[in-house]
Amino acid sequence: MLNYNSPINDQKEYSEIRITEVEPIIKLNLRGKKRDFMTKIGKELSIIPPSDPNSSSGNEKFNILWLSPDEWMLYSNDKSDLNNTNLLEEKLFNEVSKSKIGSITNVSDHWTMLNIKGKNTFDLLSTGCPFNFNDFKNTKGAVAQTLVNHIDVIIHNKDLNNLNLFVRRSFANHLWSWLNDSSRFF
Repeated sequence: MLNYNSPINDQKEYSEIRITEVEPIIKLNLRGKKRDFMTKIGKELSIIPPSDPNSSSGNEKFNILWLSPDEWMLYSNDKSDLNNTNLLEEKLFNEVSKSKIGSITNVSDHWTMLNIKGKNTFDLLSTGCPFNFNDFKNTKGAVAQTLVNHIDVIIHNKDLNNLNLFVRRSFANHLWSWLNDSSRFF
């Protein structure tokens, strides 16, 4: 993992919305189709990658987001400990990539994760997003890949009015500015 220099380093709170950057956490891209792949991931993480589109699975340590029929994003629920991150990545790489049943790629430095909480969370996102949040906001664990203010994002609905939004690091500052400007109107 690179030396993480956040593009944001800030937290904003408005009347009904709180936006924070989540400190660096491990994010791994998991790819595979074989049954052995699912078994190895499940054994190592104590989570089976979800097979239903736009869903997630998780436990107290990790969440796995469905991205496509053979692709998932794994992220931790705790701030990254560099030693544990390297051990987990190495173990999964040895079990999956080296045995040629799938691939494991560290994308921790590729994605910035923002947490958005509050009563007006989905109203805020709806102002700059073509996605219809009606069913999404009531489905805990739902995942969406969409655009917010013309920026590709992955949204994970953690709980009622509490979501994690993943944005490419190079666009994080731009999205952060848009979220802050738009939040002032709620």
